[in-house]
Amino acid sequence: MSAIALYARATEGFEARVAQAVERLRDAAAEHAGRIVQATSLGAEDMVITDLIARHALPIAIGTLETGKLHAETSALIDRIEQHYGLAVEVYRPKNEAVIEFVRANGEEAMYRSLALRKGCCGIRKLEPLSRMLAERGAWITGLRREQSDARGEVPFRDHDDAGRLKLNALADWSWADVWHYIERHQVPYNPLHDQFMPSIGCAPCTRAIAVGEPFRAGRWWWEDETAKECGLHVHQEAAAVSAIGAPQ
Repeated sequence: MSAIALYARATEGFEARVAQAVERLRDAAAEHAGRIVQATSLGAEDMVITDLIARHALPIAIGTLETGKLHAETSALIDRIEQHYGLAVEVYRPKNEAVIEFVRANGEEAMYRSLALRKGCCGIRKLEPLSRMLAERGAWITGLRREQSDARGEVPFRDHDDAGRLKLNALADWSWADVWHYIERHQVPYNPLHDQFMPSIGCAPCTRAIAVGEPFRAGRWWWEDETAKECGLHVHQEAAAVSAIGAPQ
């Protein structure tokens, strides 16, 4: 069964939520002209945001992290975005020497051995490249939604990261049904792994399909305690430091 057939549902207030999301994006683009980027994970929510940016010709750059561990289906979305929308996607990769050193010291499957090593891998493959994406930016856009997990249950529409940049969570109040209803309505390209019961998709070694009744993010880092399931991209520095004590720097 396709993700659209499984999840897409028209819900009350949907049109208003779409209009409000566009307004948030447009206002942020005006406030941070030339210095705003969508940091897309290439997941379903982010594909909706990319479609809104393209559909309304909003002056917002699009950037993504190619960690070197993505599924082929995820990486393929980069070209699909560029071909479908005619928009360039900025691609940020980890520093090759840092990856080689980490793997040499800890092995290809270090993430399974300890939380510290998993966060060390995320730091090299995600956090450092993200820092380069955001270096000259005053604002960035994410696909965070309150419904995704308990830890994200109070995600605001507008927040600020540790560097003081605006962090816009444009779809914070959207449901999973809203996301897929929008994808169906506008024929938005999406990752075919969503059709294989993977609602939240990260690096291949750290993602699996979920079973009926499991939480939305149960397929991410499934061997870890539920409270640990963040890579650090959306955790303030103080909280990240507490949760990653002993992680390689």
